[in-house]
Amino acid sequence: MARVIAIANQKGGVGKTTSAINLASSLAVLEYKTLLVDADPQANSTTGLGFDLRNIQQSLYDCMVNDVQAKDVILESDTPNLKVLASHIDLVGAELELINHPNREQVMKQVIDGVRDEYDFVIVDCSPSLGLITVNALVASDSVIIPVQCEFFALEGLGKLLNTIKIVQSRLNTSLAIEGILMTMYDGRLRLSNQVVDEVKQHFEESVFNTIIHRNTKLGEAPSFGKSVIMYDAASTGAINYLNLAKEILQKNNFTRINLEDKILAINNEQSE
Repeated sequence: MARVIAIANQKGGVGKTTSAINLASSLAVLEYKTLLVDADPQANSTTGLGFDLRNIQQSLYDCMVNDVQAKDVILESDTPNLKVLASHIDLVGAELELINHPNREQVMKQVIDGVRDEYDFVIVDCSPSLGLITVNALVASDSVIIPVQCEFFALEGLGKLLNTIKIVQSRLNTSLAIEGILMTMYDGRLRLSNQVVDEVKQHFEESVFNTIIHRNTKLGEAPSFGKSVIMYDAASTGAINYLNLAKEILQKNNFTRINLEDKILAINNEQSE
C-alpha cells in the first residue's frame, strides 16, 4: 500500500507545486513507483510535467464527480516510475457539485484507494485554499508536508492550516500526521532567510525537515520545458535538494532500500569496530 502524502498550504507562492513535482520525480528516480495527484484546479503540476491540458480528456474532476475509475485516467510521464492523475479547471466546480454528496469529504480517498496498492508513494498537490478539495486531500492522506517560504510573512496563515489539520484529525482522519515542515526559497546570503529558519525551528522543533530548498534558477526554468528539475538538470542545487528531501522521507518512514554495496560496507564497518 502506498504512503499518501499531501503537500498543503493555503498561502500561495510557497513552493507547493514545485515541491510536489520534484519530490514525486525524486522518489520515482530512486525507483519507487510514484503517483502524482494534481488536486489544484490551476493544474500546474500537470502542465509542469509536460502535459497539454487541451489533450487531456479526463481528469481528477471526472473521478470525483462522474465516478470514473482513476486507473482509466492516470497518465504516464516521461520520468520512469512516475505517473500523473491530471487536474483540470473544471475542478473549481467540484466543490459545488459535491456539496450534497453524503460523504463529500471522502470522495478523493475513494479515488486514491482504488489504485493505492499499485504504488509506493502517492503525492497530492493541493490548491492554495482550505476548501473542500483540500480537505478531501487531507482525508485521503497519511501525512502532510507544509512548505513554508523563507520570507517575512512565513508564519502568516500557518495557524489556520494547522487548525484545519487538527479538525481533520479529530473528525475525519485520525491517522493523519504532519510529515514535516519544509523550508523553501532559502537564500543563505540573506540574514532574513536565516532568521526565518531559526524562528520556524524554534516554533516547530523536530517537525521541520533537515533538508532546506534553496532558491535556484533551474527550479524555475524546468516547468517551462515540461520537466522536473532532476530531469532538466540533475546536477543543479534544486535537484540535489529534492533528492535529499526524498531520502529524508524514505528514512523517516523506514522505506530505505539498502543496495548490496551499502550492506557490505555496513558489515565491514561493524566488523572493524
